[in-house]
Amino acid sequence: MNYFSSDFKLGILGGGQLGKMLLAETRKFDIQTYVLDPSEEAPCKIACNKFFQGDLMDFQTVYDFGKQVDVLTFEIELVNIEALEKLESEDIIVYPSSRTLKEIQNKGIQKDFYAQHKIPTADYIRFENTETLRIAVKNDKIQLPFIWKCTEFGYDGNGVKVIRKSTDLDDLPNVECIKEEMIPFKNELAVIVCRNISGEIKTYPVVEMEFHPEANQVEYVICPARIDEKIAQKARKIALDVSKKFNHVGLLAVEMFQTEDDKILVNEVAPRPHNSGHHTIEASYTSQFENHIRAILDLPLGNTDSKMAGIMVNLVGEEGFSGNVIYENIEKILAIDGVTPHIYGKKQTRPFRKMGHVTIVNEDMKKARKIAEEVKNTIRVISSNS
Repeated sequence: MNYFSSDFKLGILGGGQLGKMLLAETRKFDIQTYVLDPSEEAPCKIACNKFFQGDLMDFQTVYDFGKQVDVLTFEIELVNIEALEKLESEDIIVYPSSRTLKEIQNKGIQKDFYAQHKIPTADYIRFENTETLRIAVKNDKIQLPFIWKCTEFGYDGNGVKVIRKSTDLDDLPNVECIKEEMIPFKNELAVIVCRNISGEIKTYPVVEMEFHPEANQVEYVICPARIDEKIAQKARKIALDVSKKFNHVGLLAVEMFQTEDDKILVNEVAPRPHNSGHHTIEASYTSQFENHIRAILDLPLGNTDSKMAGIMVNLVGEEGFSGNVIYENIEKILAIDGVTPHIYGKKQTRPFRKMGHVTIVNEDMKKARKIAEEVKNTIRVISSNS
C-alpha cells in the first residue's frame, strides 16, 4: 500500500498532545490523517487533514469514524473496545489491536496478565469496589500501608493513592480497585519498546523518572538512566519479554521499579507514545512518534539510540492559577543552548495540568541535569486571571 502523498487515511483516536506530536511525523511523510476527540479545542485540530468531535467511549461514534480510514491507532487507552472489535471484523486495520488494549485498559486485568505470564510485578489483590477493600482493612485482613489504584480511567497520577491509615480510603470513589503492596525502590524506570507488524523489535535506552511528590506526576525524564549497565540490560530484557507476551504492534511503554535489592518489577504499561519518550524528538536518531508510525504501517524501524544525553521537564499548570494560559519567562529558556520547548496548544491552564514539556540535550549528563533544574525554576505556567 502506498501511504505517502496518496489516498491512504490514518485515523487517530484522541486529539491530545500525543496525537499532535504523532501528526508532526505524518506531516513529514505526507500521510493523510483523520482525528477524533471529544474537545472542540483538541491540540490535534490544527495539524490533521480532518477533525471530528465526538465521544471516544461511544460505540457508534468510534465505529463510524473508523469506517472512514484504512488504519486506526490511538493516543489514549480510554476508547470503546467493542467498536474496535467490530471494525477489525470488517477488515479495518487497528494497531495496537483491540485484544492488546483489552489486556491493558483495565489495570486489574493488566496485573492478572503479569501474574499469568510470570512477569515480575508487585503483589496485589483485586477488589470489586473500594467499600469491599475498606471492610477488609477494618477486619484486619489487609495490612497498612499499601497503594490503592482504581482499575479504570486513571491517568497522570489520578486514580492512585498511598493508604497509610484506614481513613485515607474515606474520600476515594467506590469503584473497582487494586490493593498493591508498597515497594521500597531506588528508581522508577521506563523502557519504550517498538514492534512492527513483521515482528521487527527495538528498545529505546532506559530512562529514569523523577516524580512531583504531591501531584504524582513525572517532573523529569532522564536519559540515559543513571544506573549500572547490568541493571539497564536487565530492564531492557524484561521490557522485551513483556512486549513479546503482549504481542503488540506499535509502541509499548513499560514502567518499572528498581527495588532496593536491584530487582526489576513491572508497574504498568501503555500501548502508545508515552511521556517517558518525549525527549526522543530531540535526543534520539528516531523519535518514539516516528517509530510508532513506522511500526503500525509495517515500515522498517528507525534507530532508537540516543545522539546525546536528554532530559525532559514537564510543564504543568502552577498551583493557584486557572484560566487563560501564560508561559512566563519562556524567552529566557529559549536563550539557553540545547533547550527546546513544546507547547501543547491547551488554551486553559489549571493546577498540575500538563501544558507542555521542555527537552534539554547536552553531551554532558551533569550539565544537562543542571540546565533542566534552571529551566524548571525559570519558566512558569500561570494565567492572566489568577
